[in-house]
Amino acid sequence: MPEITYVRGDATAPSVGGGKVIAHVCNDIGGWGKGFVLALSRRWPEPEAAYRAWHRERARNDFALGAVRLVEVGRSLWVANMIGQHGIRTGSKGVPVRYEAIDTALTRLAGEVIERGASVHMPRIGCGLAGGTWSRIEPLITERLVARGIAVTVYDHAGGRR
Repeated sequence: MPEITYVRGDATAPSVGGGKVIAHVCNDIGGWGKGFVLALSRRWPEPEAAYRAWHRERARNDFALGAVRLVEVGRSLWVANMIGQHGIRTGSKGVPVRYEAIDTALTRLAGEVIERGASVHMPRIGCGLAGGTWSRIEPLITERLVARGIAVTVYDHAGGRR
């Protein structure tokens, strides 16, 4: 079975050919302003604008844990806003990451990626501000994406961990 490819670099600048989806985890309260989203916003305004509109109109759409929206940012290039964390702070109910929501979002993402004939590129989703652990997220990516034949590249910044 194929495996996840790990590289040092910038997940907002995948260098492979063909269609590409940059996947990341968002919170369920409409907050966009820390972590990987800042790198996305430096490159493109569309993912943030789409996320904020999606949240603002949530009474009339599917905005909730486990939901995914792909936002086109270039020719054969999309950003996948995946709702996989509840709130933004660690509290009495633990860290914000919701593994079941990430699992659901990845399952939904797989269909979108296959339809586009794309590969997936991401940082270590859910492991930064969301507080998740890679040992729990990596198997979800393997099961939901890699096992379906989708090429996945995970990017660590220089000095990052593996």
